[in-house]
Amino acid sequence: MSGAEGSLISVEPDEPPDDSPDLASTRGVEIATLAVLLAFAALMAWDNWRTGVGWDSTGPQAGYFPFYVAIILGGACLYGIVKELLPGGKTGEGFVTRNQMKRVLQVLVPTALYVPVTQWLGLYVASFLLIAGFMLVIGRIAAWKSLLTAFVFSAAMFVTFEIAFDVIMPKGPLEHLFGY
Repeated sequence: MSGAEGSLISVEPDEPPDDSPDLASTRGVEIATLAVLLAFAALMAWDNWRTGVGWDSTGPQAGYFPFYVAIILGGACLYGIVKELLPGGKTGEGFVTRNQMKRVLQVLVPTALYVPVTQWLGLYVASFLLIAGFMLVIGRIAAWKSLLTAFVFSAAMFVTFEIAFDVIMPKGPLEHLFGY
């Protein structure tokens, strides 16, 4: 397999190469991620210490095992932070460029908005809008194909969950209009 065939990054033929500046370094992102995990481990250790990490007459208390998992997680985070801060770590590698982050946000923002829209319009209408929007804006697929695909998928979800399995899903005004 040649280099071009094995690449996982899709580049449009008319798109220029990604030479935008780095927004974050790999080292900075790793340290920040480890710090967040360390804070979570500390919270988990404190909460389980409060619950009880000893032994009673019936065996270990409720917080015994999770407390030690938190200690192991915290130790691993501290090791990673120290390793990154010592000389010889990854200093110049970029984690994400401006163009890459733009593509990530093109997916992240609509997906994050999907959750509150689901509560307002219902699962099926929100899914229709999300799928059609992704296909139209990101995929640049013809409007009729995007709308048809989104409709077929949403209708299949409706038939599967509401009719075949009788599962209660969030519904909006359109479903109430049809009596569901």
